[in-house]
Amino acid sequence: MNLKFPTDRVVYFSDAVFAIAITLLVIEIKIPTHEQIDLLGTTGVLKKLIPLFVGFFVSFMVTALFWRAHLVLYHLVKEVDNKLLWRNVWLLLFIALLPFSSGFYSENFGMDVPFFFYCGNLTAIGLMSYFMTSYVAKKENLKDTIGVFQTRWMKQRALIVPIVFLLCIPLTFLSGWLGRLGFLLIFVLQFMGSLYYKKKTKS
Repeated sequence: MNLKFPTDRVVYFSDAVFAIAITLLVIEIKIPTHEQIDLLGTTGVLKKLIPLFVGFFVSFMVTALFWRAHLVLYHLVKEVDNKLLWRNVWLLLFIALLPFSSGFYSENFGMDVPFFFYCGNLTAIGLMSYFMTSYVAKKENLKDTIGVFQTRWMKQRALIVPIVFLLCIPLTFLSGWLGRLGFLLIFVLQFMGSLYYKKKTKS
């Protein structure tokens, strides 16, 4: 049976999961108690919270990137079939896991296994996003509607996050800070890719 689903309901449900997940990220940052401030001082307490704020910022920004990509992609979807629906469900499963993996990493900042788990979670989200983007590109024949270069860039852009976070794992063995700051490559590569494909579409 070739089932079809209302696109708006899929988008609204997805938006709700993204919104809840991105909000839950901040819950891991506990407000310091009077006892903690008396013991460590305000500066000391804030220093202890730095890893949690770093984890929150990285996870928030990366989730925002995924949400934006999802928004752009569904603007191009005419109808949702069963295959697209389940690709979307798998994406949301790993999005919903992100507050846990982010908190696990932030609370154990400096330890490798929590960081690898966190990278694995973000890699899984990125791969699900890529599989969904590739399916939509073929299903909606995006090469004819938005152009060959734009379609190619959408698919390549979806691969940037999983590739970068996958690379962060071996980079950690070279240098802990190099692996943990590797996420900055996402913004560099996306910026460079956007410039490249803008020139391609104009030429």
